[in-house]
Amino acid sequence: MSRLNHNLNSNWNFIKTAGNLQDILLLKGEPVNLPHTWNNLDGQDGGGDYIRNAFWYTRELSLSKSENKKYFLELEAASLIADIYINQNHVFRHQGGFSTFRVDITSYLENGLNLIAIQVDNRENEITYPQAADFTFFGGIYRSVSLIETNTTHFDLEYYGSSGVTITPILHEDGTANIQCNAYIKGTQAKTIRYEILDHQGNTILYKECPATCPQAELALDQPHLWQGMTDPYLYQAVVSLSSDDTLLDQVSVHFGIRRYHVDPEKGFFLNGKSYPLHGVSRHQDRQDMGWAITEKEHIEDMELIKEVGANTIRLAHYQHNKFFYDLCDKYGMIVWAEIPFISVFMDTKEAHDDTISQMTELVVQNYHHPSICFWGIANEITIGGDDNPHLLENLKELHALAKHLDPTRLTTIANVSMLEMDSLHNQVTDILAYNHYFGWYFGDVSQNASWFDQFHQLHPDRCLGLSEYGAEGILKWHTDDPKVQDYTEEYHAWYHENMLKTFASRPYLWGTYVWNMFDFAADNRDEGGVKGRNNKGLVTYDRSTKKDAFFVYQAYWCPEPMLHLCSKRYLDRAGETTNIKVYSNLPTVSLTVNGQKFAELTGEKVFVFQNVPLQMGENTITAVAGELNDTMVIRRVTEPNPDYILPNSDAGSNVTNWFESPECANLEHPEGYYSIKDKVKDIMAHPQGAELIDQILNKSSGSAAINPNMMKMLANMPLEQILQFARKHFDGPAVLALNQALNKIKK
Repeated sequence: MSRLNHNLNSNWNFIKTAGNLQDILLLKGEPVNLPHTWNNLDGQDGGGDYIRNAFWYTRELSLSKSENKKYFLELEAASLIADIYINQNHVFRHQGGFSTFRVDITSYLENGLNLIAIQVDNRENEITYPQAADFTFFGGIYRSVSLIETNTTHFDLEYYGSSGVTITPILHEDGTANIQCNAYIKGTQAKTIRYEILDHQGNTILYKECPATCPQAELALDQPHLWQGMTDPYLYQAVVSLSSDDTLLDQVSVHFGIRRYHVDPEKGFFLNGKSYPLHGVSRHQDRQDMGWAITEKEHIEDMELIKEVGANTIRLAHYQHNKFFYDLCDKYGMIVWAEIPFISVFMDTKEAHDDTISQMTELVVQNYHHPSICFWGIANEITIGGDDNPHLLENLKELHALAKHLDPTRLTTIANVSMLEMDSLHNQVTDILAYNHYFGWYFGDVSQNASWFDQFHQLHPDRCLGLSEYGAEGILKWHTDDPKVQDYTEEYHAWYHENMLKTFASRPYLWGTYVWNMFDFAADNRDEGGVKGRNNKGLVTYDRSTKKDAFFVYQAYWCPEPMLHLCSKRYLDRAGETTNIKVYSNLPTVSLTVNGQKFAELTGEKVFVFQNVPLQMGENTITAVAGELNDTMVIRRVTEPNPDYILPNSDAGSNVTNWFESPECANLEHPEGYYSIKDKVKDIMAHPQGAELIDQILNKSSGSAAINPNMMKMLANMPLEQILQFARKHFDGPAVLALNQALNKIKK
């Protein structure tokens, strides 16, 4: 026997009480199985008041302990900090809520009954990321736990939570490949290490043996079968064995793919020498009523939906995802951007700095073999509070250098916040870069995306530019004939994405584009668009039950299989003698029938709009036909517009007006020694009167995702005037003038 893996997901006792171990052992807890989170409900209901605390999980372990064995406890993730106790002895602390970690518990175990106790802590702190971001930080042991039993000589299970083996395929220009192998070994009994390469059918095609004292080896493959993304995601398997004479001591296996890629600043992404434009989505790992405590079933469902929409790349935001999902990406042929949660608020402490180094190391080392991963993301919107801190820039440079040292075969990237100046030094840190832009939602209009891209490309023609986030809210119960920015309707959501797709089609220099988001997700601080605790930018609803109309415009652009979709099916009641009907299809011609009578036929590309379609009173059956496909919907003509379709107190369209262009703000005063809107938020809040004014801003902006307490915390290092640009619908010219005048009365 070389290695045994015992699943420990069942029979845990969850004690929802903070305190020391001796005290909590006297309490009766709740029986739970893993994965588990204590925030699956309160982390999605709004209010920003979900429980962030340090709670306990305990479990008994019955063991017939062997003297010549080692025992490791493995946690695939615990959010955000975990302290491990074995038989009331503190064994280990792990910081970072998204990576696998293992601890040797051999010396703490007894023959017979043992007690495992784990305290998991998702409280606010200043030592681990993330601490402030627009998503819920679910607490708990939300991935699997195992006991791994090995011989005393084994592959190093504590090598940053990895397999202890590295397989590095190098594809040469002549089409041949070399496979570089290495292993990290604990113990002294091994004499031989064997590397065996299996093809996709499990046949051995290469092998090499070498002394365990010199575990490096290289194997040559003359005609490798390449990993070709979604076209042909071919995987090899490396089986690596440690032996002493004829005794097998340990064995691990890893899947890998052979591919080569590069990014061109004019032509975008290339895979194995051929242009491979990247169009995809971002993904958060939570699910309605489950939080982060999801199973393989939910991971597979997510992947199937991502494949169905036609994406060929995924940004796995904003943290390390489950190994199972990276495995799915390999098998489905997705190109992956993997990243650490160095996000939003820079914590200028040694502990937080070291946390970024630790999380980046674990991300790279644990996921080294996945051919799907092409980009290591070092940060997301980390300059949202300003880019003038030299320690921040140095931290980013160090993360880039670390990723290149650990893995010179892949590219580094970063997701920069929209406000970051184009000539910022932060745009020169990584191999390639991307921006998060929300023109057409939080500010401005959708057409500004194109002009911004072109301006940046002209200014930095040698830098490879991508779009790491873009999106708009789309809530299924709101509908309109006249979509406007920030009306939260399904119609504006779809119209916005139509326009973004047109923008991308004429800009091949964008190396990758990522919809924010594939799925609605929990953000407990939010109260926006009439929905609490949720970011509603997904193409699919939080429970994965409903695909929004925008899902299908992406299918029209991205999928080779014929498709057809009638839009606004949920917009049932319509007042008026006529209405417009929109159809998405990747076929060239679409016809429309109304109540059995052919209305019209249109020739076009992707988006077909039938105008002035006549409606009779009561129900009308609308059918679209393209090729052999058809889609049908029912519209009910009514005498008055249905008020249930309109978001109450909506300021739709107001964010396209700019207070800073109003005559009232033409000559704002900024007297020396007194506050003004040009001062940073944290400086204003340091004064009692200033803090009162900030509270008034928060009250006035209630319901806004752009201005809320969590966002103010993230933006504390930013001048107030920049923040007010995000809240234009709440602050017009006279309001900003009055605010600035009030600040002018407060002496510094």
